[in-house]
Amino acid sequence: MVLKTEETKRLGIFFVYDENGIIDDYIIVLLNALRKHMSKIFVVCNGILSATGREKLNQVSDEILVRSNTGFDGWAYKEGIEHIGWYELNKYDELIMFNHTIMGPVNSFDDMFEYMDRQDIDFWGITKHHKIDFNPFTANGYDYVPEHIQSHFLCVRKSMFMDRSFVEYWEKFPEINTYLDAIAKHEVIFTKKFADMGFKWKTYVETDDIEYMNAFPLMYMTLELVKNRKCPIFKRRMFFQDYADVLANTMGNTAKEFFDYLVEYEKYNVNLIWDNILRTCNQEDFVRCLNLRYILSSTCSDSGKLKAALQKRKIALVMHLYFEDLISDMCQYASYMPEETDIYVTTNTEEKKKIIEREFSERLYNKKLEVRVIENRGRDVSSALVGVKDIIFEYDYVCFMHDKKTDHLKPGTVGSGFAYKCFENIIYNRHFVNNVICLFEENPRLGILSPPAPNHANLFGGLGNEWGENYNTTKELLEKLNITVPLNRDKTVIAPYGSVYWFRPISFKKLYDFNWKYSDFPEEPLDNDGTISHAIERIRPLVVQAEGYYPALLMSDIYAEIECTNLDYYARTFNKKISAMFGSSYHHVQLDRLSQCKVDMDDKNRIISEYHKIKGEKYELELKALETMQYVEGLNKQIEELQMQTNLKYQIKKNLKRLFGKKD
Repeated sequence: MVLKTEETKRLGIFFVYDENGIIDDYIIVLLNALRKHMSKIFVVCNGILSATGREKLNQVSDEILVRSNTGFDGWAYKEGIEHIGWYELNKYDELIMFNHTIMGPVNSFDDMFEYMDRQDIDFWGITKHHKIDFNPFTANGYDYVPEHIQSHFLCVRKSMFMDRSFVEYWEKFPEINTYLDAIAKHEVIFTKKFADMGFKWKTYVETDDIEYMNAFPLMYMTLELVKNRKCPIFKRRMFFQDYADVLANTMGNTAKEFFDYLVEYEKYNVNLIWDNILRTCNQEDFVRCLNLRYILSSTCSDSGKLKAALQKRKIALVMHLYFEDLISDMCQYASYMPEETDIYVTTNTEEKKKIIEREFSERLYNKKLEVRVIENRGRDVSSALVGVKDIIFEYDYVCFMHDKKTDHLKPGTVGSGFAYKCFENIIYNRHFVNNVICLFEENPRLGILSPPAPNHANLFGGLGNEWGENYNTTKELLEKLNITVPLNRDKTVIAPYGSVYWFRPISFKKLYDFNWKYSDFPEEPLDNDGTISHAIERIRPLVVQAEGYYPALLMSDIYAEIECTNLDYYARTFNKKISAMFGSSYHHVQLDRLSQCKVDMDDKNRIISEYHKIKGEKYELELKALETMQYVEGLNKQIEELQMQTNLKYQIKKNLKRLFGKKD
C-alpha cells in the first residue's frame, strides 16, 4: 500500500511510563516534531500522571488515557486501540505505535515520512533488530530471535490494521508480566507473525549491510546510523544500560562518542538528556556509559581560555589544616592555583593560624587570604559546611582540600599513598588546575570532580564496596535533607572518598540549605567508618545529581599512568586465576560462573548443615529407641518376676490342698 502524502491521515498512539508520573521535556520535543505528521496523537500513560505532566501533554496531544501499570507497551497499545475503537480507526490510513524509550529528532522526520509514504508496504519501522541464532526469550517459542522491527516506533497501514488477522492479534494478545515477556511476546514476534502471513514490511534505516557487525545497530552503532544513515532517533537507554552488555558488544565508546557528536554538531539539545537521566538513573550507570572520567594534562593549558574564564568567574580554594607538619606541603599545593583565586584556610588554634598566615603570605601572591579558627569538631567536613558556609555561594568554582594522614592505615606508606592519590588528582600543578577550571566552563552540567577511589593495599577490599557501613546512614540523611535521587546498595556513588574535591557551589545548594552546626558532628575520637561525616562524604554527588548536575572522576595524566597500571594488574591476575578454573570467556560470563560457585558452596554448606541436623535427629531417635528398649526390658523382667511369684503362690496353694485335703 502506497500512501498519498498530501492526503494521509495518521493516528499516533504514544506510550509513556514514569514511576512518578513526570513528563520530561524530551518527550514534548519528540511529540512536537511528530505532530505535523499525525492527524491525532493519543497518549497512553501507564501508572500515574502528575498534574504538570498532564498539562505538558495536553499541549502536544489530543487525548490522554491513564491506565494501570501492567503489560508494558504492548498492553498500552492494545488498550489504546480498543479505546479508540476499530470503527474510528478505519478513518486513518496509518497507525503509528511509539514510545518514550527513544529520543529525537536528530535527523528530519520530514524526510523519513516522505520516503516511506512512497513504499508499497503494509507495515514499517525506523530500525530493525537482526536475527540472532540463539533465543534468550523462550516465551515466543522460537529457538532463535528472528529479525524484527523494534517496537519503539512501529507503523501499520490500513491494508493491514483492518485485516481480521490484526484484530485477532490484539484480541488474543498474551499476558505480559516481565520486561523479557514484553520483548518476546510483542516486539520479536510481531514482525515474523505478519510477514509469514504475506504482509510486506521494511525499515527506514537500512542496516542489512552491517548486520555482521551487530544485531542491534541502533544501540551499538548509533553514530553510524545517525551520521551516515539519516536515523532520526536514538535510544535513551544507551546512556545508562548495564555495562556488562556494553562490554559484551563494544569496547565502551558508543555512548560517549555519540554524545560528543551531538554536542559538537548541535544535533540535539543534550540538556534534554541530562534532565532525564539525572532524575531517573543511578549515577554509577551513566558515569560508566558516558565515560565521565576526565584525564587532564599537566604539561600544557590554554591561557586564552583560562583568562576568559577568570574574567567572568570567581574561584576559591578552601583548605582545612590540622597537622602543623603538613602546612608547608599544603601551601605548595595552594601555589598552583591562579593568583586571582581567593584562599580560605580553617584550623583549630590561634597558634596554627599565625603559622599558616606567615607561611602562605610569604609564598603566595593571591589577592585574598583569610585564615579562620573553627571548632575542632567535624574536622574537614564541618570546615566546609559550617566554617566557610557564609562565603561559598560567592564563587562559581571551589576547590576543597584538607591535610590528610590516615594514620589508622598500616604501614604508613598505605595512608600516605591515599593522600597522594587525593592531592595529585585535584591540584597537581598550574597547568592541571587551569585545565580543571576550563573543564567546568566547557561542561555547564558538571557539578563535582573527585579523585578515583583508593584501591591499593588493604584498600583494595573497598573497590566495589564503597558503601562500607554507610548506606543506611546516607539514605537517612537524604530523607532528612528531603532529597530524592535513585539509590541502590549494589551500586556505588561517584564520591570523593578522601573528602578532597572540586565543585560548583550552586550544585551543593540542597546540602548547604540545611543549617549545619558543629554539634551535628561527633566529638573526637571519631570512628573510622559509619559516622555522619562518612555519610556526608557519600551524599555530595547525590546532592549534585538532585540539583540537576552530574558527578565525574578526575585524574592528572601522570597519575592516570599509575591507575591504568594498577587496574591492568588487578584485571589480569584475577582473570588468569578464573580462566584457569573455567577457561576463557566474557567478563560477565566469568562473573556468572563465580556466582554459581558461590551458589554451589552455599548449597554444599546447606546440605552439610541439614545432614548434621538429620544426623542429630537420627541420634535422638536412636537414643529414644534405646531408652524404650531398656524400659521394655525392665517391664519384661517385672513380668517374669510376677510370673515367678504367681507360680510360687500356685505351688504353695496346691501343696496346701494336698496336705489338708481341701477341694476347690
